[in-house]
Amino acid sequence: MRRHYDHIDLRVRSLSEARPFYEVLLPALGFRRDVRIEGWLQFESDDADGVTEFFGVTESPQHVANECRVAFWADSTSEVDKLAEIAVRAGARNIEGPAYEIPQPGETGYYAVFFEDPCGNRFEVCHRTKN
Repeated sequence: MRRHYDHIDLRVRSLSEARPFYEVLLPALGFRRDVRIEGWLQFESDDADGVTEFFGVTESPQHVANECRVAFWADSTSEVDKLAEIAVRAGARNIEGPAYEIPQPGETGYYAVFFEDPCGNRFEVCHRTKN
């Protein structure tokens, strides 16, 4: 299958403030290899074919979080629950859920948790089910 993205390159206003959050959350999301690059926090994950995907975070003191959201896939509702607990322990803010969104007939079921990092960047962990 063709890859849909290569990496996420995120900005935070304070890397020292955000680092503890990402050091807990990213390995739980499958980005397990901590790569040391000056001025960055970067965790990588290998695809089955050995291609590296990564999530990088760097400091931009003037950064202001906006309404954009990055959503991560979970294989089950119990995985959403587990990752929600990890996000709370990591210091997530403004947590909503996890909860089901009630689908209309013929739509996909949707179970998700929404939260923000310490700098206000928005995230979601979700699982979709067929009806």
